Amino acid sequence: MKVLAFAASSSTESINRQLVTYAASLVDGAETEVLDLNDYELPLFSVDLEKTLGQPDKAKAFFEKIGQADALVISFAEHNGSYSAAYKNLFDWASRINQKVFQGKKTVLLSTSPGPGGARNVLAAATTSAPHFAADVTASLSVPSFYDNFDMETGSLKDETLNNALKTTMASLVS
Repeated sequence: MKVLAFAASSSTESINRQLVTYAASLVDGAETEVLDLNDYELPLFSVDLEKTLGQPDKAKAFFEKIGQADALVISFAEHNGSYSAAYKNLFDWASRINQKVFQGKKTVLLSTSPGPGGARNVLAAATTSAPHFAADVTASLSVPSFYDNFDMETGSLKDETLNNALKTTMASLVS
């Protein structure tokens, strides 16, 4: 099984990248690739710009990466209660290639934040909207208070209850 994982954030110190990297490592026997959204930076989407540029190579490359995977793991950063601008822009460009951006892939959706909310608002939005874009959402999980619950040295969750919940969440990709 090939698992494609990424944080829906452009931060070089993304806590969501740390979470998604750990989460993807929990899929036994999977070949995992963790993308960096910074490798897919594009101009701000607009219909006018699309008429000029067509479909940018970076949007096509992102869409193709999804197509090559068997499963997806996405961890969402929450910016003012919604998606990060970097993710939303890349998603907008990719959806113009094909509205079925997620291409029927089994998908786990995660989120985390430094606070107790765990980016639940953006996770709820993603969980609701992703199936409209052909994601087979098998499970989702919000991890609250990232710095209290994640061990930066080992790169894993230190809270046993949350860790077990994450393992169950990730197992949904292979069941």
